[in-house]
Amino acid sequence: MADRDARTPRTRPAQQRLRTLAQAALNADVTVEQVDTVLTGLTETLIDLNGSTDALDATLERFNETISRIDELAPRLIAMVDRLEGIVDRVERIVDVGEAVVSPISATESAVRGVVHAVRSRTGL
Repeated sequence: MADRDARTPRTRPAQQRLRTLAQAALNADVTVEQVDTVLTGLTETLIDLNGSTDALDATLERFNETISRIDELAPRLIAMVDRLEGIVDRVERIVDVGEAVVSPISATESAVRGVVHAVRSRTGL
C-alpha cells in the first residue's frame, strides 16, 4: 500500500483543478438561474393568490351582510308564518262546519237516489 500511495500524486494537475472549478461555477450558475426562475414563478403565483384572497374577503363581507339581513328578516317571517297558521286553522274549522252541514244533505241525497233506483228497478223505467 505504501508503494501505491507513492506512485499516485496527491494533488491533481492544475488544469484538471481549473476544469473542475469552471464546471462547478457553471453548475452553480445554472442552479442560480433555475432558482431565479422558480422564485419568479412563485412571485407571480403569490401576487395572483393575493388578488384571489382580496376577492374572497370582499365576497365574505357581502355574505356576512346578507346573513345579517336574513337575521333581521327572521322575526318578521316568523310572525307572518304564525298569522298564516291562524288563517289555516280558521279555514279548517270552516271546512269542518261545512262538512258537518253537508253531511245530512249528502245522506238524504244518497237515500233518495237509492229509493229512485229501487222504484226504477221495480217499475222497469
